[in-house]
Amino acid sequence: MEAGEAAGAVLFLLAAAVSLLAAVSTGALDFTYLVTVVGEGSSTSPGSGGGAWWREAWVGARSRAVAPALQVGVWACMVMSVMLVVEATYNSAVSVAARLVGWRPERWFKWEPLGGGAGAGDEEKGEAAAAAYPMVMVQIPMYNELEVYKLSIGAVCGLKWPKERLIIQVLDDSTDAFIKNLVELECEDWASKGLNIKYATRSGRKGFKAGALKKGMEWDYAKQCEYVAIFDADFQPEPDFLLRTVPFLMHNQNVALVQARWVFGKTSSFDMSLRLPFAVLASGKYSVYIVNDRVSLLTRIQKTFLDYHFKAEQEAGSATFAFFSFNGTAGVWRTEAINDAGGWKDRTTVEDMDLAVRATLKGWKFIYLGDLRVKSELPSTYKAYCRQQFRWSCGGANLFRKMIWDVLVAKKVSSLKKIYILYSFFLVRRVVAPAVAFILYNVIIPVSVMIPELFLPIWGVAYIPTALLIVTAIRNPENLHTVPLWILFESVMSMHRLRAAVAGLLQLQEFNQWIVTKKVGNNAFDENNETPLLQKSRKRVNLPEIGLSVFLIFCASYNLVFHGKNSFYINLYLQGLAFFLLGLNCVGTLPDHCCF
Repeated sequence: MEAGEAAGAVLFLLAAAVSLLAAVSTGALDFTYLVTVVGEGSSTSPGSGGGAWWREAWVGARSRAVAPALQVGVWACMVMSVMLVVEATYNSAVSVAARLVGWRPERWFKWEPLGGGAGAGDEEKGEAAAAAYPMVMVQIPMYNELEVYKLSIGAVCGLKWPKERLIIQVLDDSTDAFIKNLVELECEDWASKGLNIKYATRSGRKGFKAGALKKGMEWDYAKQCEYVAIFDADFQPEPDFLLRTVPFLMHNQNVALVQARWVFGKTSSFDMSLRLPFAVLASGKYSVYIVNDRVSLLTRIQKTFLDYHFKAEQEAGSATFAFFSFNGTAGVWRTEAINDAGGWKDRTTVEDMDLAVRATLKGWKFIYLGDLRVKSELPSTYKAYCRQQFRWSCGGANLFRKMIWDVLVAKKVSSLKKIYILYSFFLVRRVVAPAVAFILYNVIIPVSVMIPELFLPIWGVAYIPTALLIVTAIRNPENLHTVPLWILFESVMSMHRLRAAVAGLLQLQEFNQWIVTKKVGNNAFDENNETPLLQKSRKRVNLPEIGLSVFLIFCASYNLVFHGKNSFYINLYLQGLAFFLLGLNCVGTLPDHCCF
């Protein structure tokens, strides 16, 4: 057991203890009603009087069957809520503690700068200087990426690294012949400038992204490379990306992966010779506009979600167990580790997470660099985001099913790391989180307004959500103003994530669907393409969202008219409105002067 793992276990126990102590000291914990007192609240039900036989039958059935069954669901959700708040508290506490004590990967892992930061154009330093740099291959998988292919290729071609020690591999699975031709011409153009760029295609799309990456590793030139960096087609690394990541791999032979953070709201200056799509700034420099976190409410809310993921979950995993999920892009792998783990596999839709877990079970460690940021694009439409989240959630749950036994019998990882992977990484984040978010807040609480016999502990429906809000806001202070909207949006997304998790766990028909997230590139910033804040899609409405909105608004109205033990109608009206608007695809761009 290593010091980081021991510290992580201690901090997790402390988080659980603090959560319990706070609940007890405030009187929040109250298990008086572990068993519902049947019939106690039936008199508060509207229409229970009058003697009508059907009313009496309903009250009897409600008291003897419906309420007890729902009460079991309530306590199951309470258990899952406690698991979730302890996990969130732990992640936030570790990430905050790491910042306060000045924890940085450079302090725990050896890192030395490479030969004075020689760049791709420093040819005068000669072959001797270039020999100090290892062979690196950069893979850019893409599929019909008309809007962004120039951005990623141009940014990667601008990386500071000796030309003779860098291979750029564009893996084009495009099915559109016109787009394939454009990508190939772009590669030929950069090759004419002296860059070692390879354009690779396949006859089919077997395995999707995993299949493309696996095929790319089979080329003879790929076998010469010690390290492989991966960037999706909408990602733009800074020129010093390799200089800041590769040294960790060179000087720490047990490290398999160095992962950078995604960002969506800042621009960087590039030399005009890169020929990237640009806009002239007041300074006279040129800036690439691919980031889109301020384009709409949808992208702002996504930023809040992903910022928490990187700042809390990734940082906590790196600081304690040297394990976290590879994000599929903006990372550098050791080729030996990829091969040792069995290479890329297409058995799930989260090939990145699959490889990360398998590499960890082989004893490899990961490093997360939160200060190294790579620009990328967020899904710009509700439909695209739902598909992305379905793929991620379904794949993660399905991988949990496939990897349980492998994790349990692994011999090169400690018991604490096994518990962390199975409990925190898989069970709580991939299964518990979407389950409690949807079942408790979108089903049980709305139904409870019509079932007076149902007991909802205040600590479960008020204190725990408040605690989750606080620990999330601690790591997202700059996004505090969007948190209320984020909560409502996540309520809607919990429906899709739970459906995806169930599909992955049970391996239903759609569990292995792969739909590439649509990109818009610089078109998102074209004034002629702006849409209003609440833009209704021309396509059909989203019936599941509309149906749930009707259900929630009905429950809210019932609660407003017939006051029972609890008053949830304000929350339910807001949730119903969120479902209704997203059911109509009402997400568009914001005005330039918007304070968000």
